[in-house]
Amino acid sequence: MSFSTIPFVFLFLPVSLLLYVITPRRAKPLLLLVLSLLFYAWGDAGHLPALVASILFNYFGVLEIDRWFRSGYDGRARTALYTTVGANVLFLCFYKYFAGTMPLGVSFFTFSALSYVFDVYYDTAPAEPNIIRAALYMAFFPKLISGPIVQYGDFFDQLEAFQLTKSDLFAGTELFLIGLFKKVLLADRLGAAFAAVQAMGGGMAAGTAWLGMIFYSLQLYFDFSGYSDMAIGLSRMLGFHFDKNFDYPYRSLNVSEFWRRWHISLGAWFRTYVYIPLGGNRCGSGRQLFNLAAVWLLTGIWHGSTLNFVFWGLYHGLFVALERFVIRDRFDGVPRALRSLATCLVVFVGWVFFFSGSLGGAFGYIGEMLGGDGMGFWNGATSYLFRTNFLLLAAAVVGSGPVVHTLRENIVARYPTRAMTISVAIFAVLLIFSIAGMVNATYSTFLYFQF
Repeated sequence: MSFSTIPFVFLFLPVSLLLYVITPRRAKPLLLLVLSLLFYAWGDAGHLPALVASILFNYFGVLEIDRWFRSGYDGRARTALYTTVGANVLFLCFYKYFAGTMPLGVSFFTFSALSYVFDVYYDTAPAEPNIIRAALYMAFFPKLISGPIVQYGDFFDQLEAFQLTKSDLFAGTELFLIGLFKKVLLADRLGAAFAAVQAMGGGMAAGTAWLGMIFYSLQLYFDFSGYSDMAIGLSRMLGFHFDKNFDYPYRSLNVSEFWRRWHISLGAWFRTYVYIPLGGNRCGSGRQLFNLAAVWLLTGIWHGSTLNFVFWGLYHGLFVALERFVIRDRFDGVPRALRSLATCLVVFVGWVFFFSGSLGGAFGYIGEMLGGDGMGFWNGATSYLFRTNFLLLAAAVVGSGPVVHTLRENIVARYPTRAMTISVAIFAVLLIFSIAGMVNATYSTFLYFQF
């Protein structure tokens, strides 16, 4: 089930909230688990057993790790750790790279399970003996399909709350509607524009290829950040406070900063469970390069099995390494706008390897951007695409920064006595336009569902 559909917004969500309000506190974890499994089954019933099997395996695996660890048998605890982690990796690899079909959100719920395993082994959070609460962490429906990847230690601290307050409900609804607007009215329309470019196949003008790259780059941002906003907003409605997953990444001044702002939860996961255990920055330059290469190779593989994803991961790792060891602060005097533009160029070109079906296809597309087809830079098709999507592009460029948020905050600050009325009016308009978009939706599947 997708958040940006009529059945979810007007059936599943309100019924879930109503049940959550009237259910006694002790029974809320069970209710949320049942709702989460129902949510998953609605979208991918065939793979529900795989999700349940993963939950059960990790629940008992963590109890085994904790039992040996508490008994002082560190060696056996380590063996249980390796076994549990290895089984999770094999589970993920089987479905991503060998099985004909892949469970929705397999990468996300497997990484959540691994966070549970690591946090208990390293004693940063206690094992959960209650199978309902442990299963809820791995299957919590707002974050189940496409994250954010909430680390177990952060989730555990909130398990005792289970309170629905007016402030949380209002703030969560606001964030959910912002995400819905991003998805339905920006990402889906940018997706339609990108599909028009893709439909041309080869033989396009260079300018058309550049527009296609820009369409996809903006679509991916609004699609994934929109999902994250909705997921975090839904969690907030239920009393769970999760950190933001995107922080205006296309305003970054370098690639390293971009990855501190884009898919923040995935970066935090790799930093906590891969980069730091390998030694992080607490070692020589050679070892740091190895650690960075390992993280970025795994990041690429996490996204897909084909060589273009591996190349994409190492491509970003190369720029991060260059900025850390070679470039450093040499461009600090360059105007911020130019540095941001250069960063976007690097990132946008990287997305070509992300959306292409193969490594050869990615280089072929870049060749078209450089005029390799001999069609010139601009032709009638390019003019049509640019003219018909100009307002959409302008809205996307403005929306990818904090301008709209700042403007709204200034309006509310200027009229404090009418802040509630203004906010309700703004979000009512967002909801009306989003409903209209959902009714006529053509592109409703979130891009990150495939990961």
